[in-house]
Amino acid sequence: MPRTIITSSDAPTPPPHIPLSPGVRKGNIVQVSGQTPVDPATGELVAGGVPEQTERALRNVIAVLEAAGAGLDDVLMLRVYLTDVSQFAEMNETYARVVGEPYPARTTVYVGLPAGLLVEIDALAVLGD
Repeated sequence: MPRTIITSSDAPTPPPHIPLSPGVRKGNIVQVSGQTPVDPATGELVAGGVPEQTERALRNVIAVLEAAGAGLDDVLMLRVYLTDVSQFAEMNETYARVVGEPYPARTTVYVGLPAGLLVEIDALAVLGD
C-alpha cells in the first residue's frame, strides 16, 4: 500500500530546507506533521500570542486533514507543543473552542521552538470504522 503525500493551499508549505511532508496518508491512516501558526496566505507568523497561534496552528492541521479526506471527527490524537507552561490555560481555552467536543486524545509537551513560535500541533487520524 503506497503512501500519499498530503498538501493543502490552505496550510503553509514547509520551506525547501525542511525535509517533511505536511501530511501523509497510508490506507485509512492520516498523519499530519506539526503545523505552526504560519498564515498560508502570507507565509508569515500570525500576529498575537498563544490564543492566535493556537487557532492558526489548528486551522492548518484541519486544512491538511481535509485535503486527505478527513476531519476533526476522524482524529484520534492531537499533540500540542507549547513553549511556556504559564500559557497552558490560554492555549487550552482556544483549543477547546476550535476542536469542540467530543475531544480527541491529546498530549501537551513543553518544548523549545524556533524564535517567535509559541505553539506547534500535529494530528493522527483514522478514516472509516
